[in-house]
Amino acid sequence: MKLSRWFALALAPLLATAGTVIATSTPASAWTPKTPPMTTPWTNSVSTTNPLPEYPRPQLTRTDWLNLNGIWDFAVTGSGQTTPPATFGEQIRVPYPVESALSGIQRKVTENDRLWYRRTFTVPSGWAGRRVQLNFGAVDWQSTVWVNGTQAGAVHSGGYDAFTYDITALLNGGTNTIVVGVYDPTDAGTQAVGKQRRNDVLPHAGGGIFYTGASGIWQTVWLEPTPAARVTRVDLVPNLSNNTLSVTVHGAGLSGHTVTATVLSGTTQVGTANGGTGTAFSVPVPNAHRWSPSDPFLYTVRIDLKSGSTVVDSVGSYAGMRSISVGSVNGKLRILLNGQFVFQSGTLDQGYWPDGIYTAPTDAALRSDLQAHKDLGFNMVRKHIKVEPQRWFYHADQLGLLVWQDMPAMPTGKNPTTAARTQWEAEYDRIIDQHRSSPSLVMWVDQNEGWGQYDQARIASEVKAYDPSRLVNNMSGVNCCGSVDGGNGDVIDNHIYVGPGSTLPTATRAAVLGEFGGLGLRVAGHEWSPGNGFSYEDQASAAALNNRLVGLYDQIRTGGMPAGLSASVYTEITDVENESNGLLTYDRQVVKVDAARVRAANQALISASTNPPPPATLPTNVYRSFRVVTPCCTTRYIRHQDSLGYTEVVDANSSTLLKQDATWRIVPGLADASCYSFESRNYPGHYLRHQAYRVRKDPNDNSALFKADATWCAQQGTGGVRLTAWNFPGQYLRHRNAELWLATPGGPNAWDAPASFTEDTTWSVESPWAP
Repeated sequence: MKLSRWFALALAPLLATAGTVIATSTPASAWTPKTPPMTTPWTNSVSTTNPLPEYPRPQLTRTDWLNLNGIWDFAVTGSGQTTPPATFGEQIRVPYPVESALSGIQRKVTENDRLWYRRTFTVPSGWAGRRVQLNFGAVDWQSTVWVNGTQAGAVHSGGYDAFTYDITALLNGGTNTIVVGVYDPTDAGTQAVGKQRRNDVLPHAGGGIFYTGASGIWQTVWLEPTPAARVTRVDLVPNLSNNTLSVTVHGAGLSGHTVTATVLSGTTQVGTANGGTGTAFSVPVPNAHRWSPSDPFLYTVRIDLKSGSTVVDSVGSYAGMRSISVGSVNGKLRILLNGQFVFQSGTLDQGYWPDGIYTAPTDAALRSDLQAHKDLGFNMVRKHIKVEPQRWFYHADQLGLLVWQDMPAMPTGKNPTTAARTQWEAEYDRIIDQHRSSPSLVMWVDQNEGWGQYDQARIASEVKAYDPSRLVNNMSGVNCCGSVDGGNGDVIDNHIYVGPGSTLPTATRAAVLGEFGGLGLRVAGHEWSPGNGFSYEDQASAAALNNRLVGLYDQIRTGGMPAGLSASVYTEITDVENESNGLLTYDRQVVKVDAARVRAANQALISASTNPPPPATLPTNVYRSFRVVTPCCTTRYIRHQDSLGYTEVVDANSSTLLKQDATWRIVPGLADASCYSFESRNYPGHYLRHQAYRVRKDPNDNSALFKADATWCAQQGTGGVRLTAWNFPGQYLRHRNAELWLATPGGPNAWDAPASFTEDTTWSVESPWAP
C-alpha cells in the first residue's frame, strides 16, 4: 500500500464522525430528554441516535468500526440482583451518566442500586472472517457484560480506564443483544471516585468542592473487527538525546509475529524499523521536530504486525518528540521541557458539565475547554482527579497543552482497605498504560491533599519506575489538609489560597504551586444554584476580578518564579456547580475575565522564564536616598517620621533632620544576603520593615520575623528599582498619599489600587542627602 493511501486511511477514523454502518437500536421515540440545570452552547447539538460519533481511540486507529452510542433500554434494580432483569422499562441515551440530563434519566444513584443497559446490533457483513471486539471507553464503576445471554469475560472494576471483550464466539449471525450491568456505590464505596458524591442531581445549596455523581456508561461504546493476531496497544516514547522513537507493540493471538514501525511527517516517511512484540525497539527520527506548546508538531506513526512477510494487522497512531525532566538552571532546580526551562502556567480543570456531568455533550465541547486555555495564554492544564476520554488527550496533543494528570482519589475520610489499595493501584497502572504515549502528558499526580493517602513514597517510586519518561508528583498540596509528603518524586507541590505565596525548590525537587487563586465572581443568569455560589475570595465586579487576577500573575512573574517556582495551577478554568471561581461560567456561556489581559499576563510570565530580565543589584554598605519616579511626585523621597515610613519633598534647602531621615544605609539582607535591608542614617540599628502592611522604621530585635520583614529584594523597573518583600514575594514597597505600604498588585486594599501601581512601586536610587 502506498504511504499516502495508508495515511489517508489511518486518519479516516479521526476525521470521520461515525462508522460506516449504523447499528440497529431500540426506536428512539420512547426516549424523552430531560432539562439540564444549565444549557451549554452544545446541549441542543447532541444527536439522539448517534451522539459522540467520533472515533474514540486516536492513538490506535483502524478504519472499520461501529459506534454503539445512542438509545439503549434501561432499568434499575436493587444492588443484590446480579443477573439481567426480565424487563427494561426505560430508555437512556448512551454514553451520558445516569445522573445527567443528557442521558434522559437524571436521577440520583446510590449504593443500593444496580443499573442495567440493553441494546441490539447486527455485525456488518463485510466483517466476515474477522474477530469482533466490544470496546468500552469507561464505565463507572463495576460492570458485567452479556452478549446473547452469555457473560463476556470477567467483571471489570474501574471507572476511568477502557476495556475490551472479544465477543466473536458469542455472536449468533443475526441480531445480537448486549446487556451491561453496572454497580456504582460512588463515595459509599472504597474505589476511585474523584470528586463524585451521592448528591441530589438538581441544583441545591451546598456541595462544597464535591459534585454530583456520574454513574454507569460515560464514554463511547463501539465494535471493531480485527484479525485473530492483532495489535492491542502501542507505546511510543520519544528520545531526543539520539533522535529516536521507542516503540513497544502489545498484541493478542501472537505467535512469532514481528512488527514494522514507520514514522511519517505528513505523508513523507522519515524513519522505519523492525522489531518484535512486547519489547521496545527504536525508530530513527532524524532532526526531530520537537513538540512544544508553541509548536505542537505531531508525527504520524504506522504499525504493521507481520507473520513472516505478510501484514496481518495495521494500526495508525501519532507521536510528539519532546522531553520532560528536572535540572538545575542558575543554581535552582527547574522543570525542563526539551532541556529548557519554560514556566508552566495552567488551570485546575475538573471536567464537569451541567448537562452531561462527566461527559462533555459533544467532541467540540470537549475540545473547547482546552481551546479556552490556549485563548487565555495558558500552556498547561492540571486534570483534577478525573481521567478524560482519549480524545481529550488527542486535542491537548494537537493544541499544545502540557497535561498534569491526577489519579482519581478514593473517598476522603477513609483509610483504604487492602482490597481498595490493590484495586486503586491496578487501575492506576491501566490508566498509565492507556495514556503513556500522549506527548502532552508530562506529569502523573499520585495523590491530592491527603485524600485516601497511603504509601506515598512507595507509590511515587513505583509510578516513576513504571513510566520513567514523565515527572511524578507524590502529593499535590503537601502543605494542606493533613497531607503527608512522601518526600520523593520530581516536584514539591504547595496549595496556597489566594496566594501565590512562596514555594521554593529543594535540592532534589522542583517547586510548583499546585493550586492557588480561586477568585470568585457570580454572573446572574449563569449560576448553577442562584445565590449559592462560593469562592476563595469573592470579587465585587469584573474589573476587580481582572485586576486581582492579573496582579497574581504579576506576583508570580516578578517574585515567585525568580525565587524558584517552576509552575502554577490557577483554580479554576470554569465554575463547577456551586463553585463560582471559574474563569468561565459553568455553562461555558460567559468568559468572566478580560481574555486579552489574562493572555498578556500569561505570555509575560512564560516569556520571563525563557528570557529572564537582568538581575537588579544595589551597592551595599553605602548610604543612598530613594526618590519617587511617579510623574506627580518626583521630588519626594522615602523618609521616616515618628517610626512610620512616608515620602516627602527633599531639596537643598531642607532641614538637616529631614535629610538624615531620607538617607538609608544599604546592607545585605538580614534574612537573605542576596537581597537587601535599609538601615536608618540617624538611627543606627533601625531598619525599614513592613508590619500589617504599613511600612515603618523599627529597631532590630534580632527575631527571625523582624529580619524577614526588613529584607527587600530588588527587581528591575523602568527608571529605577522595585523592592519586593522577601517573605511575601510579589508584594511591593509602595507610596500612596505620602504613606509607605506593602502593596499587592490587584489586591483588595486601598493601597493596592491599580492606578499608577508600577510607577508608585519603582524607586530611583540617588546620592544620599546626608552622606
